[in-house]
Amino acid sequence: MAGVSKNARIGSGTHKFLCPCGGEIKMKSVFAKGRMKHHAECEKCKRTERRPSDFK
Repeated sequence: MAGVSKNARIGSGTHKFLCPCGGEIKMKSVFAKGRMKHHAECEKCKRTERRPSDFK
């Protein structure tokens, strides 16, 4: 009998990023100038950065 694959064994939860102000950071996608742009935005202070790690 086959076991569970290694990828299925790892927890499938997502990582929660927090802003220094205490708000949760969400990834947003915007279509602008014919391209898809992704940026991270804090729900509490509405600050936007290119990626969640830039909030530190």
